[in-house]
Amino acid sequence: MKATTHHRVGGGFFASMADVTTQIDAHRDTDNFSNPLIAPSELPFQLPPFADIKIEHFLPAFDTALLDHEAEINAIVNNPEPATWANTVEALEASGRALERVSAVFFNLHGTDSSPEMDAIAEQIIPKLSEHSDALYQNEVLYQRLQQATPPADDGEGQRLKDKLLRSFRRRGAELDATGKKRLSELNSRLAVLSEQFGKNLRESTAALAVGLTEDDVAGWDEARKNAARKTAEDYKDNPQLASFEYVVPLGLPAVQPDQTDLDNPAARKALMAASLKRGVIGGDNGAVLTEIAALRAQRARLLGYDTHADYVLEEETAGSTDAVMQLLRDLSPAASANAAGEYKLLVEEAQAADPTATVRDADWSYWESKVKQRDYSLNEAELKKYFPLDQVLRDGVFYAANRLYGITVEPRDDLQGYHPEVAVYEVKDADGSSIGLFLTDYFARPSKRGGAWMSSFVDQSRLLDSKPVVVNVMNITKPADGSQPLLSIDEVHTLFHEFGHALHGLLSDVRYPTFSGTNVPRDYVEFPSQINENWAFDPAVVRNYARHVDTGEVITDELIAAVDAASKFGQGFATSEYLAASIIDMAWHTLTPEQAAAVDDIDAFERAALADAGLEVDNLHARYKSRFFNHIFGGGYSAGYYSYLWAEALDADGFEWFKETGAAGHSSDDVAARAAGARFRELVLSAGGSRDYEEAFTTLRGRAKDVTALLERRGLAGAR
Repeated sequence: MKATTHHRVGGGFFASMADVTTQIDAHRDTDNFSNPLIAPSELPFQLPPFADIKIEHFLPAFDTALLDHEAEINAIVNNPEPATWANTVEALEASGRALERVSAVFFNLHGTDSSPEMDAIAEQIIPKLSEHSDALYQNEVLYQRLQQATPPADDGEGQRLKDKLLRSFRRRGAELDATGKKRLSELNSRLAVLSEQFGKNLRESTAALAVGLTEDDVAGWDEARKNAARKTAEDYKDNPQLASFEYVVPLGLPAVQPDQTDLDNPAARKALMAASLKRGVIGGDNGAVLTEIAALRAQRARLLGYDTHADYVLEEETAGSTDAVMQLLRDLSPAASANAAGEYKLLVEEAQAADPTATVRDADWSYWESKVKQRDYSLNEAELKKYFPLDQVLRDGVFYAANRLYGITVEPRDDLQGYHPEVAVYEVKDADGSSIGLFLTDYFARPSKRGGAWMSSFVDQSRLLDSKPVVVNVMNITKPADGSQPLLSIDEVHTLFHEFGHALHGLLSDVRYPTFSGTNVPRDYVEFPSQINENWAFDPAVVRNYARHVDTGEVITDELIAAVDAASKFGQGFATSEYLAASIIDMAWHTLTPEQAAAVDDIDAFERAALADAGLEVDNLHARYKSRFFNHIFGGGYSAGYYSYLWAEALDADGFEWFKETGAAGHSSDDVAARAAGARFRELVLSAGGSRDYEEAFTTLRGRAKDVTALLERRGLAGAR
């Protein structure tokens, strides 16, 4: 997942430059000469000086950065010269550097190492940032100057930037009257507060619902997993509800918890599932928060001239319309649910072969799925993990694939410090030895870290600003208590490659304007490069380079690779259905009118009705995310956009067929073909960021428009359309 970062926000402005200068200088005189967030970092690539940053630095730094940005915007607005590209658009692009710097550090750390103190700062600063942004986009003089400024005739990226900026200003209220602008600011401010509250409630609820297990409960775990859960129990020793348990399992982001796959005890699986489904209810109630968010988003959309929030969002996405998204979801739902129902019958048969009285409930699905895979494909997932030690997968898999395709190398920078002792820093270099940027990894779960996996950035690439990227990948892998390498599941291997795909999108960016840098693209396109990168995880040339048994050093066999591939096709009914269910719930909330949203009084009933209406009802199967813990859409940036993973997967599946056709992938691939194909993909997709038309880029790569056939075959839905 690409994380939403807070940056390029605009301002509430002062009456004169003199007022601004006086306030900035007064603030700096008292607080900021020693604040490490105020001036650009002097470390390589402007890596933030994490060792010097203290929590008391954030509020003063935000205050000064906001004033700095206001001064920069007023300098543009009050310029007596006619509007030009340089004095208006490029000046706007170059403004707000201090605010981006402070925001990037704070919001990245708020996701990875939250605390009550960080929550308190967020509660104070988020309404200020919302007000600041509204004032920028509602500034009539600035809007007029943008309309008047013209890019150089040979600057195609500049013309695309002007079109985007004018559209963004219109969508953010530049053309509303004074009453409309005031109301829009009120809505944005309240929504910013509610979004932060949703995330805070979910973090608190998730922490409160960690599950304690006994020795009998953990049957099925190997000793390494037991040791890790014992270590986790130490982190929760001050929790009176968990203090007596030898093992503790913190909850992951989706409804189904990873440990349900391995626990032999049905009661233990049931306890995990029950706790997961209570998130956003127990220990932090999100019900009223999310319904108010939905209602206010609908009001805002109507104010801006759109029928629904989904219509507002999808205007900027490659899907283009609500109808296009809903057609995709409705077309696939019947086939996906039928496939899932067929899979469920096989699970029941396997369970009852072991115990004729056995039942398979929601908590048992992944457990019995793993047993069927072991039976039918000779795939023991616990044994398979021994081929995937984390560092080995990262170094000899993820980094190796990037070198093979793009010629880049990833080298440790032990002289540079991350924001946590577990964060590693790497320098990324191009084939000619020139430096591209920095890559940070933060892979281990901590109680202070929100769930899931994501990529974000501390610095974006821009030729205008002469800046090189600093990006981070974050995951939540359980760290072995004995300090040994964690052994990754197949899903975790895929996630490692996926998030590095986002990182490549940021690292290999080569654009002039920061607005278009790296992953600053539509949601339903941003997942295309990351999902393309997932394909390399089990491509023969790559997997043989990294998948070596942790004990024997034996390279994974062709038979085992084939078994992994065959087994991956089983379970697609479940995986597709739980994903579609979450996407349908997302669209259901965001296609409501204000009146309809305000009338929702039973969230569970609302979800059931939405799924039934779409033809997606499968017994014992939940949406990947239910509304109360659906952080993507209520606490993140994926509202009316969770469908984007599937939309991008259509590009990914068809796009990876192109890699195969070029000879870059598959059993007959070679390094020369891989480098040539990688160079082409880098040119058209990774380096371009948002600077070129997305559909045109894909069509140029593929030689034709996308074809969904490869996606339907991968998902077992070839007869769905």
